[in-house]
Amino acid sequence: MKSLTKVMLAVCMLMAGHAAFAASPWKKGAFETKKYRNLFVEMGYSKKEVDAKLQEVFNDCFYGPNKVYFEVGDSMAYVSDIKNHDARTEGMSYGLMIAVQFDKKDIFDRLWRWSKKYMQHQDGIREGYFAWSCRTDGTPNSPGAASDGELYFITALIFASNRWGDDTGINYKAEAQRILNCTMPKEYEAPRGGFGGFGGFGGGQQQQQNAAPQKQRMFLINPDSKLITFTPDGGGQSYTDPSYHIPAFYEVWAKWADDGRADYWNECAAKSREFLHKAINEKTGLNPDMCQFDGSEMQGWGGRRNSSNNFRYDSWRVPMNITLDYEWSCADREWQQQYGEKIQNFFYSQGVNDFMDQYRTDGTLPEENEILGAGGFRKLRHSIGLVATTAAASMMCSHDKSKEFVDALWNAKHEPFEDGYFDAYYDGLLRLFAFMHLSGNYQVIFPKK
Repeated sequence: MKSLTKVMLAVCMLMAGHAAFAASPWKKGAFETKKYRNLFVEMGYSKKEVDAKLQEVFNDCFYGPNKVYFEVGDSMAYVSDIKNHDARTEGMSYGLMIAVQFDKKDIFDRLWRWSKKYMQHQDGIREGYFAWSCRTDGTPNSPGAASDGELYFITALIFASNRWGDDTGINYKAEAQRILNCTMPKEYEAPRGGFGGFGGFGGGQQQQQNAAPQKQRMFLINPDSKLITFTPDGGGQSYTDPSYHIPAFYEVWAKWADDGRADYWNECAAKSREFLHKAINEKTGLNPDMCQFDGSEMQGWGGRRNSSNNFRYDSWRVPMNITLDYEWSCADREWQQQYGEKIQNFFYSQGVNDFMDQYRTDGTLPEENEILGAGGFRKLRHSIGLVATTAAASMMCSHDKSKEFVDALWNAKHEPFEDGYFDAYYDGLLRLFAFMHLSGNYQVIFPKK
């Protein structure tokens, strides 16, 4: 009887310990505490194996046989979306953020030089903005900007200034301030039909030659809603992408950009948090790929359903972005913790090792014609990029399920699917970001005193 009692007591203690790790998400953010959780260690992995795993995942992206980072000559480098044969502001700015987090100044400077030389417009109406896609030789595929690139460029440059100073060859803060100044609302004259954002000029050459110019405005942040645009010009400035919303980045700008707009950036952070409440489905926690500034759905042509209302590739980033805001700011803690458990509950209901990477926001699977293709394939998958971001959300959660998501990421192998599809770029970078979050290595970089 005594032996049985001891066994039962031991089991109870183990269960209590398990509940303790899950029931203690933090109540203050790193802006205030300068502290970070290593959730892997809390869940039983050793510090040594966590450090080794993080380095392994970093090496996969930057040095391994399936790397996405490529050096050019003695001073430049780019990050490539391998399957699409280009370099994108998304990947370049992610590379900058990763480099400054890992204290890799050489990588950061190489990526910034390539970005500035080939992507950033140095004059004209798009001055300061970046062409969202270039060939790997630097030739632009499209002159228009995708707003999330600027979001990451600015934040990474401010962190670089804080970490390395501005007197080592690149004045990082001045570069960030220039982008910020250029992204303020400005008017320009454009051919009727306007600029086409991602696609460059729209309307056809003959139409542009014959049409009288019309005044248009360009802005990164919509001046009325204070929310980030999908693109700063063209039709994309009239709606947004939920995955572009990282309120804590605006707090970084408010604290250290020194551009005289601190109150404005803090207001943008608050508006962005309010927007996320509206854009996310109350039952499933899923968000659309794109939506209106009020969180409502995009309209389809001729009454047809607009598939951009579905949860798909861009949408994967939202759980991790909300996690970042929670970790750094904790300004919306109660809602964020509820959101983390809500979205994990949905994916848990689909099977931790089985959930698909695209859904309608009500949790139903999309029809065949709604599935967004990638790399020449149009297929639903259990993608490691989404495995990664749902695992990162465990930072916000109190329920026991969160450990299963973390374990699933730890054990997932980033390798080709049976049909040959493999995404070294997007899946790989999201995987790396998630390991940074869960190991406590995605941090606010404060200025050196």
